[in-house]
Amino acid sequence: MFDHASRAVKATISRAGGEAALRGDRRIGTDHLLLGLLHDPEAARMIGADLEQARAAARQLDRTALAALGIDPGESPFAQKPVGSRHAPPTSGMRAAMARAFTVASGEHVREVEPRHLLQALLELEPPDPAAALLHALGVPQNTPASKAAPPKF
Repeated sequence: MFDHASRAVKATISRAGGEAALRGDRRIGTDHLLLGLLHDPEAARMIGADLEQARAAARQLDRTALAALGIDPGESPFAQKPVGSRHAPPTSGMRAAMARAFTVASGEHVREVEPRHLLQALLELEPPDPAAALLHALGVPQNTPASKAAPPKF
């Protein structure tokens, strides 16, 4: 599946690994994939949020989840510098999103998955998927007929 990824998507996956490490996560999820995409200014423009806004929204989602469990996260419960390896394994959600991006690319009769295919796959996710929750927190519309009709163009 990753063999059919363009250089840009491979770079996004690498950045997603870095985002997972920054957050202290052991696996790369769809939320990390979204954060990895947001390193690209064009992707950030398409989504309507920059990387720092998305990181802040992700931290807030984590705080809310911890508070729901009765855990007081304090000021900064999250890793401030990378921990662990950037070669963390993907979650099943990330693998499914990559497979969907490949399907979208195949539907266009192209050989490589590009960032726009990955973004389309992430926009189709539904809660409780972490990327869907993050996109919702950022105010990005999801699962609309327009978003399923054609992938955004980079």
